[in-house]
Amino acid sequence: MFVDQVKITAKAGNGGNGAVSFHREKFVQNGGPDGGDGGNGGDIVLLADPNMHTLMDFRYKRKYTADNGENGAAALCRGKSAKELVIKVPVGTTVRLVSDGRLVADMHEAGQRHVLLHGGRGGWGNAPFATPTRQAPNFAKPGQKCEMTEFELELKSIADVGLVGYPNVGKSTILSVVTAARPKIANYHFTTLAPNLGICRQYGMDFVMADIPGLVEGASEGVGLGIRFLRHVERTRLLVHVVDIAGSEGRDPIEDFEHICDELVAYGDLAERPQIVAANKMDLPGAEENLERLKKHLKGTDIEVYPVSAATQQGFDALMGAIVRILPTLPDRRVFEEEMPVETVEQAPFTIEKDGGYYIVSGPAMEQLIDSVNFTDQESLNYFHRTLRSRGVIDALRAVGAKEGDSVIIGEMEFDFVE
Repeated sequence: MFVDQVKITAKAGNGGNGAVSFHREKFVQNGGPDGGDGGNGGDIVLLADPNMHTLMDFRYKRKYTADNGENGAAALCRGKSAKELVIKVPVGTTVRLVSDGRLVADMHEAGQRHVLLHGGRGGWGNAPFATPTRQAPNFAKPGQKCEMTEFELELKSIADVGLVGYPNVGKSTILSVVTAARPKIANYHFTTLAPNLGICRQYGMDFVMADIPGLVEGASEGVGLGIRFLRHVERTRLLVHVVDIAGSEGRDPIEDFEHICDELVAYGDLAERPQIVAANKMDLPGAEENLERLKKHLKGTDIEVYPVSAATQQGFDALMGAIVRILPTLPDRRVFEEEMPVETVEQAPFTIEKDGGYYIVSGPAMEQLIDSVNFTDQESLNYFHRTLRSRGVIDALRAVGAKEGDSVIIGEMEFDFVE
């Protein structure tokens, strides 16, 4: 089965917690803090594998979780950082965030690596918190927590030339003639149910040609197989528009040409892609007359028409010569620009909501701060209050109307607001 679109969930590893520890040794009093830092959590890394050609593997495993970093220990021992989790994807895979549709990765080169999610940083042990006036800090910083994130993987085949057209016009046969590919060929519609790729070697140039399932009028509205397979020609530099010039199924080749162009417009920017026409089935009656009509219809445009017959393998020297002549003048294969990277927990802002007589401060960064506080230790409480002030939480509470003595909830803790 050919699978070219799946959704997965991934979670980078949490950072290990810093340790609260004090040096203990015979004949040594008040040895001081020696809690080690936590290790970093494992990253989620994508790897473009040239030996993968479909997203089928993701039908059976859709959840990926990297290991957490180990906690720190006494004697300034740092926790072990977790190994990265590598997810292999086919070359040509694009990755988007399901939440807002942002493109976060385009795996367009074999061997390309991309860090999809960074593991959480390890927390500090209590040793770094020691100062001349705070010589025995009884608190440490927890490791950074990471959240489960949902991504959509979409495979867009890597090809230089794309064959488009109605079903049963001979696209697969043309691919079998000009490349070593052997797609399924039969005399009925939608014989091709998945994209086929072949390597052409012509006049000292190598390029990749893609044959996609046929389009029909109304494909953009879901008729036939729809237009979802057009994603596989999004990266192409040149379109070869194949028409049944003989009208062997009772359709007019000029109307076929215009209908397919309309579907390319409905899909997006493919209508602006350079194209040439392969007028196939020239060996059948009526082909010569329709060829002249098509050339007259396209007069005044820059679209060239090349008569061919896939059945008799005639006319392909001129067609392939045109492709070899045009390709070097066109831009390189399309690479989709990645948008903003996935935000880390510490970059997430806090929010303040008023619920009755309570002000609720929420956000991952606030939860992480709460986890780092030892509420039985005055030094830790002082650190907590200074951090709230430095992050702007106190000012934000004041701006929404909080007054001295009002109740503030952060995480599962309730406090009185103090200026």
